[in-house]
Amino acid sequence: MGDREGPPSSRPEDALTDPPTPPSPGRVHIGTSGWTYRHWRGAFYPAGLPGRRELEYLAGRLGSVEINGSFYALQKPDAYARWAAQTPPGFVFAVKGGRFVTHMKKLRGVRVPLANFFASGVLRLGEHLGPVLWQLPEGVRFDPDVLDAFLNLLPGSTGEAARLAAEHDAHLKGRAWTHAERDVPLRHALEVRHASFVTPELPGLLRRHGVALVVADAAGHFPLIEEVTADFVYVRLHGSRELYRSGYEPGEIAAWAGRVRAWRAGGEPADARRLTGTPVSRQPRDVYVYFDNDIGAHAPHDALALMRALGVTWPGGGEG
Repeated sequence: MGDREGPPSSRPEDALTDPPTPPSPGRVHIGTSGWTYRHWRGAFYPAGLPGRRELEYLAGRLGSVEINGSFYALQKPDAYARWAAQTPPGFVFAVKGGRFVTHMKKLRGVRVPLANFFASGVLRLGEHLGPVLWQLPEGVRFDPDVLDAFLNLLPGSTGEAARLAAEHDAHLKGRAWTHAERDVPLRHALEVRHASFVTPELPGLLRRHGVALVVADAAGHFPLIEEVTADFVYVRLHGSRELYRSGYEPGEIAAWAGRVRAWRAGGEPADARRLTGTPVSRQPRDVYVYFDNDIGAHAPHDALALMRALGVTWPGGGEG
């Protein structure tokens, strides 16, 4: 610390005490929703790049990605281990929770399905494991009792996830992974898609469980709520004008960069779309941002543009 100006202290110990250092802002993880898209070849991935190297290429330019395949079907432990091995230190995977839990069971009676999900190999991501995303279908309405029961089941650490995974059923016999290399906190985020979730009751329920409410920009198709409910913020950008199709213009990228800065520093945007007046904790937060406007290969290029706007660097130099 540098010298301080001012009158001499009346207490000797004060002369040796510097002002408290402001807390460092949280980390920003920027990426795309998935990485295996045929229409990205030649538009983002170099022509002729083998498909097996696409994740490696993306991970050299972006710092994070959502795993989408886990939403459609239970993956295998070897697949998670392979994905982790293809990415550099510090790269983070968000994992999309299975649609069997969210869309078929609609959050009811899901203890064993949750055990199967976590036993499918999620924990093999190790230090690369980031938040788990639970995306609700458009037809599911807000039911506080059902949601509370579901949130109570979610493991709060990788150790808890391993113990839950041990409850898997015969569907995973011989292919389950129920071990966590280390016991660290496990984050969860919830994306809602029905208007009934636009209620002041929702943020308080999520805060009690430490679950982040996803900020979803979806061209007006889904609720856009910017209420901080956890110690991190999770943003999904599906396209501001056309769902999954429209790219983000430079002014829109700049606007989202400003919002990310506010959340990262522990505040919130001045015009945040909130449901309550509950004060937010003024602690720095990690922010995860995923572009889901994959059509036209907008997603990876918009992710790179947001990284540049925020000054976020990555081993590949942020070039695509």
